[in-house]
Amino acid sequence: MGSVEVSDDGTIRVNDGLSIPRAELTFRATRSAGPGGQHVNTSSTRVELTWEPGASPSLDEAQRAVLLDRLKRRLDSRGVLRLVEGGSRSQYQNREAVVERFRKLLEAALRPRRKRKKTRPPASAREGRLREKKRRSEIKRRRSPPTSDE
Repeated sequence: MGSVEVSDDGTIRVNDGLSIPRAELTFRATRSAGPGGQHVNTSSTRVELTWEPGASPSLDEAQRAVLLDRLKRRLDSRGVLRLVEGGSRSQYQNREAVVERFRKLLEAALRPRRKRKKTRPPASAREGRLREKKRRSEIKRRRSPPTSDE
């Protein structure tokens, strides 16, 4: 796992057009399930990151619209993005891991989507599909009881 790209002033560089100050992110440490033995019951190593893209001053309106659209399944009813990391016994490592996941998530959401090129199925594929439909139709027709004129 690589280190998070954080500048000297504490901002997380998502891409060339966006950097988010760590001050916009809210971190909360809670008790974690997972490895740690008896120590796990007394230490808060699980880290929860929350961020509200709708209220972020770091985003321009175009970025905000794209993020709200592409992350809508990940936002709660108040429009808050919540990421949780508890894979390590170290709170510091979990915090760095969740920030890196946050950075990658935003980077992927802001990446421009490629336009779909319209394609047509080849004639052989259309013919094959129609042949298969006729074959299935014949099989099903044979299943029915014979009519009086047969």
